[in-house]
Amino acid sequence: QVQLVESGGGSVQAGGSLRLSCAASGRTISSYDMGWFRQAPGKEREFVTAIRRSDGSTFTADSVKGRFTISRDNAKNMVYLQMNSLKPEDTAVYYCAARFGQGLFSTLASWDYWGQGTQVTVSS
Repeated sequence: QVQLVESGGGSVQAGGSLRLSCAASGRTISSYDMGWFRQAPGKEREFVTAIRRSDGSTFTADSVKGRFTISRDNAKNMVYLQMNSLKPEDTAVYYCAARFGQGLFSTLASWDYWGQGTQVTVSS
């Protein structure tokens, strides 16, 4: 079992930045792909970005490419999401996720563990 706890959410004006953190416990994250998803009010949860356990390569949704960056620190069992140039449409609850298996990163069912989420609100 892996427990995930997100932090770092908050309110920011458009154009600002936030850094989300995901603290993992229970098992080392070095054996897992790690990812971030988000869910806006009235919308389905969507893939944001992920980082592979094998080589650290990253995959990012077009909607945030060039603005959001995922990173991991296996020694600290932490995953981060640096969000720059935030837009009002980035407003959502952001979730950290971990998976041991494979498949498309954007497929929610391929992810094994989820955090409880942290709210990000971007005002115009």
